[in-house]
Amino acid sequence: MLAGADSVGAYLALRNRGFRQAATIAGIHVAGLPYQVGLIAGRHSLQALEAHLARVSRYLDVHAAIALSLDSREGIPSLRIHARLERIGFRIEAGVRCSQMLVLSAYRQGFCEMKKAA
Repeated sequence: MLAGADSVGAYLALRNRGFRQAATIAGIHVAGLPYQVGLIAGRHSLQALEAHLARVSRYLDVHAAIALSLDSREGIPSLRIHARLERIGFRIEAGVRCSQMLVLSAYRQGFCEMKKAA
């Protein structure tokens, strides 16, 4: 499941490499299908990033992983991203920041139990 400003380019690259299950948020035709991995790429404001996270998380499996590739020049506070990911059931497992990019990897931990309790 792909979202963000670079999602169409990433989608086409994945399809060209044989990933037939790849989909973008805008192109979903089968809403009930849970995806194992979400990718959000591109330049975003904090509000746009939070909207992408909310939309992508709806289509992800209870044991899914998510990757965020963000332009670090946008000045999005890492603590806000961390809090938003935790609110939708993800825990950050790795992150790398360089002069232009911030890349985070997170997975759903115990989301199955959270979903049952709700």
